[in-house]
Amino acid sequence: MIRATGTRTARAIGAAPAAPAGGARHAWRGRGCGLVLGVFLAQSGLAQAERTADEPPSLPVPSGQDVFLSEVLIDNTPGEIWVRFRFLAPRIGSDAGKVGYDVSAIDMDHLCQSLAVPYLSRHDLDPARVVISLSDRAVTFGASDPEATQFFEAYRLEGERCIWEGF
Repeated sequence: MIRATGTRTARAIGAAPAAPAGGARHAWRGRGCGLVLGVFLAQSGLAQAERTADEPPSLPVPSGQDVFLSEVLIDNTPGEIWVRFRFLAPRIGSDAGKVGYDVSAIDMDHLCQSLAVPYLSRHDLDPARVVISLSDRAVTFGASDPEATQFFEAYRLEGERCIWEGF
């Protein structure tokens, strides 16, 4: 289990954190991470033009499902720096009509390459691993929620490329 005390938040534009200590309370409505990450998404061209100011931007992914960035965390609990990009993807699951792991894995690869790599470069972060996670509901980092569906993938960076790290 990953201890929440072993995490800190990623640096964002300037010296401001991407999410405050302890992470955001709720995706984009928490303690200020939405504004900073929203600015990053807008500057990187990943924000949707038609969204309202109160709605988080749905990120473009190959499956077309709605995916929302909820927080970025830096975790040194495994003894090296891992940067975790946590996303909400309300349609994931194993039931009929849900977006399964096989399709979501392609989306996670895409999110690593199109969002994580530019973010890490822009903020001069050089982690040993990048973790992309999708969850069908907001779950506090390190907490257990038996009702939640969560998919995770880990990557190492080689230059500007995400290389999948199978466990």
